[in-house]
Amino acid sequence: MAETQTADAPQKDASQKDERIREMSSMRKALVRPELGAICGTILVFVFFVAIAGDSGMFAPEGIINWGTVSAQFAIIAVGACLLMIAGEFDLSVGSMIGFSGIIIALLTVQWGLPAWFAILVAFALAIAIGALNGYLVIKTGLPSFIVTLAFLYILRGLTIFIAIATTRKTIIGGVREAAEGDPIAWLFGGKVFSGLFVWLADLGVVGKFVAGPKAGLPVVEGIPMLLIWALALIVFGHVLLTRTRFGNWIFAAGGDTQAARYVGVPVNRVKILMFMLSAFCATIFATCQVMEFGSAAADRGLLKEFEAIISVVIGGALLTGGYGSVIGAALGALIFGVVQQGLFFAGVESSLFRVFLGVILLLAVILNTYIRRMITGER
Repeated sequence: MAETQTADAPQKDASQKDERIREMSSMRKALVRPELGAICGTILVFVFFVAIAGDSGMFAPEGIINWGTVSAQFAIIAVGACLLMIAGEFDLSVGSMIGFSGIIIALLTVQWGLPAWFAILVAFALAIAIGALNGYLVIKTGLPSFIVTLAFLYILRGLTIFIAIATTRKTIIGGVREAAEGDPIAWLFGGKVFSGLFVWLADLGVVGKFVAGPKAGLPVVEGIPMLLIWALALIVFGHVLLTRTRFGNWIFAAGGDTQAARYVGVPVNRVKILMFMLSAFCATIFATCQVMEFGSAAADRGLLKEFEAIISVVIGGALLTGGYGSVIGAALGALIFGVVQQGLFFAGVESSLFRVFLGVILLLAVILNTYIRRMITGER
């Protein structure tokens, strides 16, 4: 009998719940997710534009590609900004990096006649090196990343304008598309995929066709721009990195409590520098796609993009203090950007109201996200 009681004791102890572990229901887990505000904002935005612009062609295949492409532009830089902000830092030089990288590509291909693939690789190398320098200065000087990257915002913008004027006497350099024609790498940034699919859909009547001009008989949607593919790839990469890897845990730890993270062996300095490099990498992808799409580069491109990236991330539920956020949320914030910007055009609304509408969405999403998180977690 004693043996039976002794044998049963461990089973009883194992079945008892540890009072130190707080249980959380599935609903509660869903409500404290950082992207909750972005999900609500996305639903509201789509409902709004379905109501006022549903019959304008906004949700036809060509309309979807239109606002999807704009959203992808925001998403590319938002992914880099999101991971960096979760790590507890900011990069205000993103917009200037876009202009700088574009001018470098245009100068090397058009002005100096170098292959487009070489120019693209040089632009990426320079941008990533500048990103690493940003991170190094933040770590070594102890200055806020806001100050360091704000300085590089002006340094890069001024340097870009100076280089363009000193070499070409102008701030806009054209002819990039012609110089990059047939290049083995350039098409990865300016090409389109699944063109055959849209020809088939046009034959079925799902997608419209041009009725006049040199493109008569061709589908109005030629394919999915590589910009969209890059955006989706970066979103998947960022989400998996953040939620499925040890390095993702390091990112959260570095932004949540830097000193505590160091105590448990997290290489905080390396994590932060790598995130600055990723931010620069994303900005250069944006710049390269933009240059290949327009066939030109301008020294003033990328203006205010750093703030649009940060706003997308904040709408997505990330905290400005670091240690909390979601790549999916940032992607939804970018989607809201694109839908609102193009939706106002389809609805025939004055385009200057875009930033007003965006500011309202930003406030509503952040307030809703903060209120629900405090209500569920009991924060004050």
